[in-house]
Amino acid sequence: MLLVRHTEVARAWRGRCYGSSDMGLSRAGTAHARAIAPQLAAWRPDIILHSDRRRTGVLADLVARLAGVETVADARWRERDFGDWEGRTWGAIYRATGNAMDGMIDAPDSFRPGGGETTRAMIDRVAAAYRGLPIGRVMVVTHGGPAAVVRSLWGRLPVSALPTLIPALGESFVIDPA
Repeated sequence: MLLVRHTEVARAWRGRCYGSSDMGLSRAGTAHARAIAPQLAAWRPDIILHSDRRRTGVLADLVARLAGVETVADARWRERDFGDWEGRTWGAIYRATGNAMDGMIDAPDSFRPGGGETTRAMIDRVAAAYRGLPIGRVMVVTHGGPAAVVRSLWGRLPVSALPTLIPALGESFVIDPA
């Protein structure tokens, strides 16, 4: 499995919580996707999965055209649903809630950021997608949260490690799903 995080989102969303919201890429994000697509295609995936968000679909489609394979959208690879936090700046969220966002790690089974998805629900959703990967060389273009979940599952790391496992925009790494 080659796990890839999408590239930079539209500038209007910079510094904002965007979670499961669906926006496109910035010009820089599109250029970055075009620049890394040949390297990703050289990995020779048999299939490319991506969340059904535009920001993952752009890169998935670019790589698929170069590799001559199909893409499949799978909503289980979406970023966490942050509820009514989505679209707000992280600074505004912090000013309104203080350290409440620590609940994503401190209370993974019950804390719902902005009324959205718990950390446990995101982990369970992504784990199901990970366990259900097709046989072969599978590329998954996803988001920071789901990528961190896969890395934590693969390394058998605790929930508290998730923030340290979020890859950079456009970063990729190979995971052996065995």
